[in-house]
Amino acid sequence: MSRVYIEDLHLHVGQPVTLRGWLYNKRSSGKIRFLVMRDGTGLVQGVMAKGTAPEEAFNDFDALTQESSFEMTGVVRQEKRAPGGYEMDVAGLKILMVAHEYPITPKEHGIDFLMDRRHLWLRSSRQHAILRVRHQVIRSIREFFDSRGFLLLDAPIFTPAACEGTSTLFETKYFDLGSAYLTQSGQLYGEAGAMAFGKVYVFGPTFRAEKSKTRRHLTEFWMVEPEVAFNDLNDNMDLAEEMLEHVVQSALKYRMPELETLGRNTAMLANVKRPLPRITYDEAVEILHKNGIAFEWGNDLGGTDETVVSQQFDRPVMVHRYPAQVKAFYMKRDPQNAKLALAVDVLAPEGYGEIIGGSQREDDLDALLGRIKEHNLPQEAFEWYLDLRRYGSVPHAGFGLGIERTVSWICGLDHLRETIPFPRMIYRLTP
Repeated sequence: MSRVYIEDLHLHVGQPVTLRGWLYNKRSSGKIRFLVMRDGTGLVQGVMAKGTAPEEAFNDFDALTQESSFEMTGVVRQEKRAPGGYEMDVAGLKILMVAHEYPITPKEHGIDFLMDRRHLWLRSSRQHAILRVRHQVIRSIREFFDSRGFLLLDAPIFTPAACEGTSTLFETKYFDLGSAYLTQSGQLYGEAGAMAFGKVYVFGPTFRAEKSKTRRHLTEFWMVEPEVAFNDLNDNMDLAEEMLEHVVQSALKYRMPELETLGRNTAMLANVKRPLPRITYDEAVEILHKNGIAFEWGNDLGGTDETVVSQQFDRPVMVHRYPAQVKAFYMKRDPQNAKLALAVDVLAPEGYGEIIGGSQREDDLDALLGRIKEHNLPQEAFEWYLDLRRYGSVPHAGFGLGIERTVSWICGLDHLRETIPFPRMIYRLTP
């Protein structure tokens, strides 16, 4: 008799199979007893009837506790009313390990209680749904770039200098070479890759030492960062909206059951199709003023500002040409207005804020040298980066998409902490 996974039961209707997993819950109704097993791929209900199932199986039923591991053998049948849509008529039961009293019960628990037991909370149906959506988001991103001839370029985690700002770095001693920092972004290395391969993407963890407690921030998160030689800002926006459409539509196609488990209203997600609206920073400021927000031109958009702007649209909106003073040193200035950077942020609707940030990069050596000085960055740490402008410099552009913010938006969550298996925040380093 073959062992199968619950997700494959539709292929074994009418056949005897063996399942291995953990007890999700159980109940008894007279001479009939019900076991709901989970195996990581789904749920299935086992049915034991007095006089049909072995007597020892009934005794084992009494011994099983929540999250006990066991093996269940029987014939599979379709039952739309059952969890997962299938049932098993249990012909045999084998206990593998009886669990101690499980701390996460069906009653309500506080978020701190659950986060302290994150290693166990991952077993719940809600967390299964969220992390399966995360998996699909990552899978569809890789599909998107791989199918378009992009090369995956792995950037280092240890870096010699800041990329975004010196106040948001995690610093560590690096042997006899002084200080090293956990990367804020793989973008600079992605630019080197673009000059070598034409189009690349960096995909990995990034770290920010901001002491932020908002629902939109983690200290460790994942980003995908494509970089393309000869692309300008408009090309960059085209690529960003094409990728975003692919990611969201893939989630709707392959993870609708999970989104239903989360109670997600997917109407807004269904609107994520090209073209996305594009507005300038100046137009965004006008929207804020019309909605009674006392916003001063030259400031960066805050969380509330982003929410107000995005509320005017039924899908993500692209805001481009920000004041250069609030953007990073590597962003190219607008040739039509040197006060502006050729930058773009993509704001998700429903109050989820920025999920993509990108720009056309400064490709002129002298201009980039000036920016490094303006930002008081150590030039020696960027000599390799400056070499990209010395040896065959070309226009190029790229962006970064935060995985956790994107998953949070697609799932309709209140906080990023549930979008990554083990979140790291300024007040949490365990489990």
